[in-house]
This record gives sequence, structure tokens and C-alpha cells, in this order.
Amino acid sequence: MLFSSIDFAIFLPVVFVLYWFGAGESLRRRNALLVLASYVFYGWWDWRFLILIFLSSLADYLVGIGLSGQENEKTRRLLLFASMGANLAFLGFFKYFNFFMENFARAFSFLGVGINAPHLAVILPVGISFYTFQTMSYSIDVYRKKLEATKDFVSFAAFVSFFPQLVAGPIERAANLLPQFRRERRFDYGSAVDGCRQMLWGFFKKIVIADSCAGYVDAIFGNYQDYGSATLALGAALFAVQIYGDFSGYSDIAIGVAKLFGFTLSRNFAFPYFSRDVAEFWRRWHISLTTWFRDYVYIPLGGSRGGVAMSARNTLAVFLISGLWHGAKWTFVLWGLINALWFLPLLLLKRNRENLDVVAAGRMLPSPGELFSIASTFCLTTFAWIFFRSESVPDALSYIARIFTGPFFSASAPPLNKFAVVQAAMLAFFAAAEWLGRENRYAIERLDVGKGFRRALYYGVLGVILLFSGTPQTFIYFQF
Repeated sequence: MLFSSIDFAIFLPVVFVLYWFGAGESLRRRNALLVLASYVFYGWWDWRFLILIFLSSLADYLVGIGLSGQENEKTRRLLLFASMGANLAFLGFFKYFNFFMENFARAFSFLGVGINAPHLAVILPVGISFYTFQTMSYSIDVYRKKLEATKDFVSFAAFVSFFPQLVAGPIERAANLLPQFRRERRFDYGSAVDGCRQMLWGFFKKIVIADSCAGYVDAIFGNYQDYGSATLALGAALFAVQIYGDFSGYSDIAIGVAKLFGFTLSRNFAFPYFSRDVAEFWRRWHISLTTWFRDYVYIPLGGSRGGVAMSARNTLAVFLISGLWHGAKWTFVLWGLINALWFLPLLLLKRNRENLDVVAAGRMLPSPGELFSIASTFCLTTFAWIFFRSESVPDALSYIARIFTGPFFSASAPPLNKFAVVQAAMLAFFAAAEWLGRENRYAIERLDVGKGFRRALYYGVLGVILLFSGTPQTFIYFQF
């Protein structure tokens, strides 16, 4: 079920009313209702996905129970491996089996040995990379004795399947979200209003910004041989805007919806395109995944405890794994590698933690140096996004080569939408709003203007969203 669909527009208020008025004061009934609603939400795509998420939930719940009363380290380790093995097996089978089989056969073909690799016609369950990481982190934290295992399967199932963030994050830690299912929840009008405001901005990002860019991006990347370098550079920049609007828009909607039900989800984006270096960008982009890799991959590998060489090795490993996490294609692996190459010089020069504050805090405009740093960081990340968006590595390399060696302009141009002028104005408004709101959790969280102007702005944003609404477009990160 898409957030931007009519189905969800009906689903959300029905669940909201049942949750606050139909389930009574019983915490267990409310949690059970959330599990049921989440399973309906997830099963809307394909009911068979429900089997997988139920098995994943059950496996980690039982592992947690087993770990809670077990002191034998060998047994504890076996239980942890069982949890990780089950989750990675689900992920590997559905997401990576064909990729590895195809590359296995290709490797042998170079040696002159022909192998007929099996190919499975399986559907990739929506959001599998998100909820498997979420359940694995629970088992790891219980194993490390950083978290007490829950014996309430209903609350645990609700934690795993919580519909606002189920299919595209934020990837929640059990230490943050699971206790919220065990606490009494009272309706908070102020929090609900804030949630609606954040949802409004999330829908604006998705429908007005991301979906508007999508048509031009698809046209340019799909026919890049026909266009000059200026158009190709524009296409890459528009994809950078599209993926930010699409993914951070989803996160805003998810966090806002959760507030309607009395939950607080983790922040997932912190205005990443205002970053002054690539290290700052990765502290601000997809924060829940970045910190997951830090805590469960980078630090267990040794982190920076073994000196610069080990830190560089572990950083490279994290970026490569992150690329593969995004998809079973070499374009994603190279995207991760390129980001590692941008990041490593900062790490080696010990400059990766220079920019920890908000850029131009307390000032209207950045300094010339800050502006240059922001622009150069955006160019570096946009260059990497070309691999992320391209269908294949040769396509990405050809696209980049044409940017630098092709004609600046060409006779061909992507067709303009009838709302092209309005779209350009909305992009300008979006950039300005994000800049002015960069010290908040989201752009329009606090508006220091009169109540009448603020209300007019909300209605204006809603009107633009309705104007641009049409056929709902799926979220990019649903494929991961």
C-alpha cells in the first residue's frame, strides 16, 4: 500500500479511529490492532509476504527468549548465529541468489568452463532489507546484554511490522521502539498536529518534488546518447533531488504517521545536501542505516582501534556492503566504492569530523567558503548517484564520458511537462524552505510568522500537492 494512494487515505483514518476509540484503554488490544493493521498494510502488495515477515519475527522472538535465560557462551553464540543465519538466508535467497549465481557462472566462463546457473523467478518482498536488519539488531543487542528480551510476542510482532516504517525505514533499534509498545499511550494533540505537519511536508517532497523530477530523470537516463553534457549534468542533479525528495519524504510521512499513534521514530535525514564534506553527508543521509553499519559492522570489525590502516579497511568494507545492501547489481557496489573513495581522504587526514554543527548556524546566508564546500560536496555525491541510477556499469561509464566529452548542447531535449514552470518554481521554493528550516528536524517544523500566513502556507502546500497528484508513483527505496 503506497502512502500516496487512495487506499492509504482510507486505511489511515480507519486505523486511527479504531486505535484510539475502538480498542479502549487496553495496551494489548492496541498493540494487536497495530499488528493486524500492519499485516493488512504489508499484505496489500502480496499476501505471501506475510509468511516471511511472520517467520522472521517468530525466529528472532524465540532467539531472544533463548538468550535471556542462557549463560553458556557457546549456546548463546549458537543462538545468535541461528538468528543471523535465518535472516541473512531470507535476504540472500530473495535478493541475491540470482546475482551470485549469474556472476559465479560468468567467472567460470572466463576460464572456458560453461555453467548453466539456475535462475529463480522469485518476487523480492517489499522492504525485506529494512525489517531483517531491524530484527537482527534486536537479537544482537540481546546477545550483547544491552537489551532485555521481551516475552510479549504481540508487542514484538508490532515492533517488527509497525506499518509507518515497515517497508522503507527508518530502521529502528529495539531499544528505541520496542519499549514504546509496552508503555501506556495517551493521545497528544500537539504531537498529532506536528505529525500532520511533517506528513504534509513529506507528501510535498514525494509528490511535488520527487515525482516531478522523475519524468525528466527517466527521459534523460533512458536516452542519454541523444543529449549534450549540459542536459546529462542536469539529469544527474535532478536524480539527486529526486532520490532525496522520495526517500526523505517517505521518512517524514512515516515519522508523522507514527506520531498520530503516540510513537516517536528516529530521525533519518538531516538536510544532507547542505553538507560541507562527504563525511558530514553520510552523518546526515539515511542516518538509521549509517549508524546500523557503524554499530554492527564497522565497530565489530575493529573500528578505528587498530590505527589508520584498519580504520580505512573497515570503512571500505562498510561502504561496499552498503552498496550491496541497496541492490544486487554491480552499479550499487561501485556507488559504494566511489563514496568510500570520497570519504577515505578525509579519514586519512583526520578531517572526517570537522563539520559537526549546522552550516551557517544563526545566519541567513553561508560564507563563500561554506557555499563552495556545499556545492563541491553536492557534485561529488551527484557523480556517485549516476552509478546508482544507471541500469548497468557500461551505461554509467558512457553517461559520465558523454558529460565530459560530448557536445555541451544537442539538438535533442527531454520533453517538458505542462507544469514545467510551476515545477521549477516549486524546486526553488523547496530549496529555500529546506535552507531556512535546516536547524529544525524538518523544514516547516517551526515557522516564525503570523498564524494567518502559516495557515495560508499549509493550505498552499496542500493545494500544490493535490495539483500534482495523479497516478501514485512507488517509492524508490521499496526495491531495497
